[in-house]
Amino acid sequence: MAKIKNKKPLAATIDIVPKDSSDPWVYSPIIKDHFFHPRNLVLKAEDVKNYDGLGMIGSPACGDMMKVWIKVDKKTDKIKKMKWQTFGCGSAISATSMLSVMVSEKGGLPIDDALKIKAQDITERLGGLPVRKIHCSVLGDKALRSAINNYFHKSGQKHRIIEESKRIIDKVARVTDHDIEEAVLEGARTLEEVQKKTKVGIGNPSVLPEVEQLIRFYSEKYFG
Repeated sequence: MAKIKNKKPLAATIDIVPKDSSDPWVYSPIIKDHFFHPRNLVLKAEDVKNYDGLGMIGSPACGDMMKVWIKVDKKTDKIKKMKWQTFGCGSAISATSMLSVMVSEKGGLPIDDALKIKAQDITERLGGLPVRKIHCSVLGDKALRSAINNYFHKSGQKHRIIEESKRIIDKVARVTDHDIEEAVLEGARTLEEVQKKTKVGIGNPSVLPEVEQLIRFYSEKYFG
């Protein structure tokens, strides 16, 4: 059980100290700002009108779920607006809020550039996340790509649809073999470490034996 220390009013700071540890999970001012004042949040899905693409990923069963709506300027091929809903912790909410800013600021982000956004980019803009909360940013980029692919499909640009990878390992979290490979390349060596980065198997434990086999395979392939 974690305890919450409030050294200042709640709206100013939330420092979480895990049990049996004196090291706080300190959240940056940017994270706190986006949690208490989320940008582009949608409270009721039915209020979103005239969107060009819809993406959804995750499940409440695995801890986080994100739904993303985008509005695209067809002349410039830029994302002009991004609305969202997130079921999850404060870090997940802050990460999705920041993502919505990243794709719509300065007149909108070209779709080709939006497709290159990774979880690490969101974390960097947030000023970093506590290690135990890094996994909260991994779904945002996938939800955005899902919305962009939906836009490509609806607008007859099927040649632009980006396949996540060759094979989906976890259909609930939409984690692919490539996602697991990237996690291993970024330093994850155990199932727990891979799950923190990808959420694979958290809501769908039946896939865990295959995930462990892939971790061993990619670890051997790249690190011997």
